[in-house]
Formats: sequence, C-alpha cells, structure tokens
Amino acid sequence: MKNHTMSVLFASDAENHLNDLTIHRTTASLPFGGRYRLIDFALSNLVNANVTTIGIITRNNYNSLMDHIRMGRDWDLNRKNSGITVFPPFVFNSAHEVYKGKIEALYTLRGFMMDNNEEYVIIANTNIAFNIDFEAVEQFHISKGADITVLTYNTDDTNPRKIIVSKDKNCRITDLRYPVASDAGKQLCNLNIYFIKKDLLISLVDNAYAHGAYDFEKDILQKKLGELYIMSYEVKDYVAVIDRIPTYFKRSMDLLDPAVREELFYKHSTILTKVKDSVPTKYKEGADVHNSIIADGCVIDGTVENSILFRSVKVGKGAVIRNSIIMENSIVMDGAELDYTITDKDVIIQSGRKLSGYESYPMVVVKGKVI
Repeated sequence: MKNHTMSVLFASDAENHLNDLTIHRTTASLPFGGRYRLIDFALSNLVNANVTTIGIITRNNYNSLMDHIRMGRDWDLNRKNSGITVFPPFVFNSAHEVYKGKIEALYTLRGFMMDNNEEYVIIANTNIAFNIDFEAVEQFHISKGADITVLTYNTDDTNPRKIIVSKDKNCRITDLRYPVASDAGKQLCNLNIYFIKKDLLISLVDNAYAHGAYDFEKDILQKKLGELYIMSYEVKDYVAVIDRIPTYFKRSMDLLDPAVREELFYKHSTILTKVKDSVPTKYKEGADVHNSIIADGCVIDGTVENSILFRSVKVGKGAVIRNSIIMENSIVMDGAELDYTITDKDVIIQSGRKLSGYESYPMVVVKGKVI
C-alpha cells in the first residue's frame, strides 16, 4: 500500500466476557504469548502494509494500553506526520454515556478521518491475534469492485457473539446472522476487520447516526447487503479471536505448537512489541521444563510443563506448573502446584497451595492477588 490507507482500531470489545483479565486493562492490552499484547498484532500488520496513520478508540481502563504503545516507537510509528493517535473515552450523546457502538464512535472521528488524505480505511477490533497481508486484501477489494470487504475465517467456535457469513460463488456476502442451535461444525464467520473507502464510510456513518443507529454490523452491513457490494475475503491463515476466558486459554495453548507460532508471528510480517531490557531466564538445579514458552527474566527451580510464563516469573523449588499461563512478575513459591490456571500480573501463590481448573474453563487469579 502506498500511503493511501489509514486505520481505526477499537481497543475495547470483549471486556465483559473476559471478566477478571480485563478489570484493569482494555482487551487491546491483554498479554498474550509470553511477551506480547493483543494490539501488537494489529499494529505490526498495519505497519508492514505501510499503513501509518492509525487512530485507536478506547472506552475504559486504557492506562496500560498507553504505557504499552507509548509514542509508537517500537512499531516505527513515532513520526512527525501520521503515526498513532489515541482517542480516550468520550461522552457526547444526550444520555451522557460513552459511545454505545461503533457507529457513534466513528461519527466522532469524522474530523480525524477527513483531516488525513488517505483514500481507504481499515476498521478492526483488537481482540484478534493474526498475521494478514493487507496488501492482498486491498488488491482483492479493488479487483472485485467492492464497496466493503469483510474479512472472514472458518471456526468451530460459533458462540452467540459470532456473526455467521454466507456468500455466493463470487464472494459477495448474501447473509449475515447470529448462530442458532442447529449450527454445528465449522462456520464462516465475521472477523470484525473491514476494508472500505473513506468517503463511503463517512457517508454511511453519518446517515446511520442521523437515524439513531449505533451497531455497525447490524445497522450498516446487514441493512446494506442488497444495496452495496459487500465482499468476503476469507483468511485461511491461523487467527485467534479472544472473546472469552476459554478462547484466551485455548488460543494461548495453541502457541505451544511450533507450526502455529511460525505462522502467527512470522508468515507475512514479524510481530513487534514493546522492547524491555530483561536479563535472560535462569534455570536452577531443580528446574525441569517441557513444551513451554518461557519469557526473559524468569527464575525457575521447579517443574514447568505445557505452560506459558511471561517476563520475570519466579518458580520456587519443588513447585509444579502444568497447563497454565503465568503473567509478568508473578511468584509461585516452593511446593505450590498449578494446573489449568491463569494468573494475572503480580500474583503470589504461597508455598504448598494447589490450584486447579479445567481445560474448558481454567481458574483465573486476578492481578496482585495473594493466594
């Protein structure tokens, strides 16, 4: 892309469904994969496609997001022109509420979009780990004569929040609907990433907002299916949509497969993140580590199996961690045992404690908790 596409990212989407993991942060800043945050994937993919004008819409608890992205230096976005613009929560409607949906949020960004010269806009949620070639998306959009291109993917996780997509042989979307009980197996679903001409987006948002609409998918995409050429671009690469605790755990455990890591972090672009100057991990005499991702700065003197440890985690002598995710600066003391457990940052598991969840619903320990 030759600097004619900009992007609008939504930092908040699934907070209500990620419960304890998003009490103190937005979905965009949720830690993932040992050293990354979910927003790293969107930023890295956009920069790789030469999209350098990026607006980030926040809703609440955005301090950790601001600390993570800073001025965008780690993604080469600390520029005199273009770069990252963060829009904090705002109140503008008669009910004095923060925006109710994407339409209201995009309406308030009219000035931001019109002040920039780019022709197209990529709209995306940030609860997605992906590695997509946006230049190929642009080529598809233009070749099909599309008004809106909706990125889609096949998944068997058809929970009630997913939107199932039907398309014809030319990839034009013919139906958008929420799942019903009879929907089993893999379905083509909306990835909540859209490619659209900026002038058309502003026109659609203005018209929808004037009629009191606020749901982009329902009030624009669904209602305009017969009027606009809304196309499906099917993403066949690995994508991880994080919208509930079970999907966060499952997609994190997917990363223990080297093939998944290679596809997600390196296929079309290298996924970048905030650089931290950490010391190497120290493995003591009692360390026994198998099939795990271990970030920098950890000290391990126990057993770690099928798990992900973020930076500066301490594992005491005789401690056993299996099938678990331990976030930054947490301490698992001597003799403690964890299985199917997610601990947020700065958690302390005291000596001899035993915590166990289930693969389908792991136990979550909130940030800063002492157990």
